[in-house]
Amino acid sequence: MAKLKDQNINQDALSKAAYSLFDFTKKEKSFLLIICILVSIAGIITPYTYAAMWFGFALAAYSAIANDSIQTIGTFIASNQKQKWYFLWLFMGLIFVGTVTFSWFYYNGDVSYQRLRVDGLDKAPESFVFLQIAAPIVLLVMTRLRMPVSTTFLLLNVFTYKAGTIIGVMQKSFVGYFVAFFLAIIVWYVLEKFVTNYLKGKPSKFWYPLQWITSGSLWAVWIMQDAANIAVFLPRELNAWEFSAYTGFVFLGLGVLFYMKGDKIQGIVNEKTRVTDVRAATIVDFVYAIILFYFKAYSQMPMSTTWVFIGLLGGRELSIALAKSKKLKKRKARLVRAYRMASNDLLKAGIGLIVSLLLALIINEGIRKEVFGYIF
Repeated sequence: MAKLKDQNINQDALSKAAYSLFDFTKKEKSFLLIICILVSIAGIITPYTYAAMWFGFALAAYSAIANDSIQTIGTFIASNQKQKWYFLWLFMGLIFVGTVTFSWFYYNGDVSYQRLRVDGLDKAPESFVFLQIAAPIVLLVMTRLRMPVSTTFLLLNVFTYKAGTIIGVMQKSFVGYFVAFFLAIIVWYVLEKFVTNYLKGKPSKFWYPLQWITSGSLWAVWIMQDAANIAVFLPRELNAWEFSAYTGFVFLGLGVLFYMKGDKIQGIVNEKTRVTDVRAATIVDFVYAIILFYFKAYSQMPMSTTWVFIGLLGGRELSIALAKSKKLKKRKARLVRAYRMASNDLLKAGIGLIVSLLLALIINEGIRKEVFGYIF
C-alpha cells in the first residue's frame, strides 16, 4: 500500500509538472517565438566575432538586469507603484551612467570596477562558441519563469578559463548568502517590535526621499559588483564609442524594464512580507547595500549578488516569523511559510548554478581538464 501511495504521489507530481509546462507554452507563445528567433540569430552570428560580441552583450545586458532587478530596483518599484515609471527610470538610469562613467575614467576603460581583471577573466574573448551567446537566452527563459538565477554564475562561468576562478566566485557567493541570512535574522528580530509599531498608518513624507537615496546607493553598489556580468562579452578596455554603446543600450534597457514594472520576476519581491511599504523597503535596501559594499571592499573577485539577496530575504522572513507570532500555532504556520519561500528561492538559484557549471564544462576544455584532474 505504501509503495502504491508513493507511486500515486510521484505520478501526481509529474502530472502537475507536465501541466505547468503545457500551460507556460500556451500562455507564452509570443515570448517563445522571440526566443526561437534569438536562438536562430545566435547560431548564424556566432562565427562573426565582432557582431557576436555586441549581440551577446545586448542579450546579457537586458537579461542580467531583468533577472537581477528584484535585488536592487525590485523593492524600489514595489514601494513606488504610484509614481510615474519614467521618473523612476531617469533616477536609476542616471545613477547607472554616473557609476560606470567613473569606473571607465578611473580604471582606464574598464567599466567593471576591476572585477574582470582577476585571473581567469582578464582575457577578452577572441572568438565565441554558440553556447556562450546562448547563455543570456537561457537566462531570459529562467527570468520569465520567475527564477532568481545568479547572472554571475550563468554569464561569467562560460567565459572563465580557470576552474579555480569559478571555485573562488562560488565560495565568495556562498559566504555572502550565509552572512546575509544570519545578519537579516539578527537585524529584523531586533527591529521587529519597533517596525511593527512604527509601520502602522501612513508613512511620513521624509521616508520617500530617504528610500530613494538608499535605493540609489544600493543600485550604485550593485553596478560595481555586477557590471562585469554584462561587460564580459566586450574588450576589457572600452574606447569612447564602445563605452557610449555600452552605456546607452543599458540606459534604454532600464527604461523598458521600468515601463513593464519589473516584469514577471517582480512577483518574487511583491510576495514578501510588507516589502511594498516604503519604510520596510528602505530597511531592506539599506542592509543589502551595506553587505554588498563590504564584499566589494573585501576582494576584487566577482560574486553572486543573487545569492546574497535571497539569503537576506530568507533570513528576514524567518526573523519576522519568530518575532511576530506569540501563539505557537501561528508561529509554526509563519515558520513553514518562511521556510517554503527561502527553500524555493534557494532551489531555483541552485538550478541556475548547475546549468552554469554544465555550460562551463561543455564550453571550456581547460576547465574540463582541471576538473577531471581533481576527480581522477
